[in-house]
Amino acid sequence: MNVANLHPPPQEKVPFQLSALSAYPQVPEDSGCYVLTSFEGRILYIGQSKNLRRRFEKHLDNPVKTQATLQGRAVWFHWLLHDELHLNALERGWGNEHAAVEGHLPILNDISPPV
Repeated sequence: MNVANLHPPPQEKVPFQLSALSAYPQVPEDSGCYVLTSFEGRILYIGQSKNLRRRFEKHLDNPVKTQATLQGRAVWFHWLLHDELHLNALERGWGNEHAAVEGHLPILNDISPPV
């Protein structure tokens, strides 16, 4: 599933690389939901955080999130600012949308990814 098909869609994106933190200081320290995608926009991971900037940094330190998958490598970090009280609902909604189209959660969200 492509990130453009999420409702509501993420509003911002930066390259998923360490240099983006200095080159793109707009990754906020606010709460929101986010998506890691391949270059083409294929969703690889859906998550939420009370501090998007900190979560961005943590994912860059996680080899599972930075290595290539069967569906591509995470190249973009997209996000939508959202209030903390409703983060779970938005993340769950995005996950349900993905599962309805693909039949499963994104490959990096799945405990047992499809073969």
